[in-house]
Amino acid sequence: MTRTVRVYWRILVAGFRRQSAYVMAAFGGLVANTTFGLLKVAILFATVRAAGGELEGYDVALMSTYIWISQGLLGSINMSGRIEIADRIKSGDVAVDFLRPLDVQGAAITTEVGRAVFNLIPRGLPSVLIGGIFVGMALPADPSAYALGAVSVLLAIAVSAATVYLLVGVPGFWIVETRGLQILYMVVSGFLAGLFVPIWLFPDVLEVAAQATPFPATMMYPVDVISGRAAGLDAVALVAAQVAWLLGVLAVGQLLTRAGRRHLEVQGG
Repeated sequence: MTRTVRVYWRILVAGFRRQSAYVMAAFGGLVANTTFGLLKVAILFATVRAAGGELEGYDVALMSTYIWISQGLLGSINMSGRIEIADRIKSGDVAVDFLRPLDVQGAAITTEVGRAVFNLIPRGLPSVLIGGIFVGMALPADPSAYALGAVSVLLAIAVSAATVYLLVGVPGFWIVETRGLQILYMVVSGFLAGLFVPIWLFPDVLEVAAQATPFPATMMYPVDVISGRAAGLDAVALVAAQVAWLLGVLAVGQLLTRAGRRHLEVQGG
């Protein structure tokens, strides 16, 4: 067990270091995050004020917190649908992965998590800091909210990586081209995760539909925990839901990976 943990730790660190080579790309992402954050401030602040200063529990300060934390998470939560395993399946390189004494799903997701964690440093945290300094935010006074929020963020990153693996990566065993799935994922994931507006502002039917997917666990839930909108047992319940989604997505992904291995055909070479 110790040896296995050590191996996956090294994979995580390798993913972190690999992403650290793209510092200027991270800076570009920070500029984009800040720009779109300011646009969201203008639109959503006007929406709250038009509703009389409060909308489904959101006042201007809490809405600002939602905006900047969600923008900060954007670089670490995979909403593009891009994942390396899809290309490796298409090229046939995944056959080599299956020969290694590592779980293909575990290695792929751990690598993605390492990359995502790095993005929190040059892109995520500065986005939140800029929003807090120039716009202002409402943050909880209870220190435990930040500790639970950190756990929730890590779970969100893991759920995101596992979900992309399941919905975009694994289907490559059965279809030749996954770019269509990637585009569909990019359109759907951001909306249902609560990137554009909080899912609590959705009509009831759409809110229920969103919560029936793992997407809110990748953004909306950690935002609520860190911002203090969900506190105490409510915050614990959201983190528990993230754990449940992670275990469920991993289980289905493992089953499909094994089925895909039996179905895999590599042409030539």
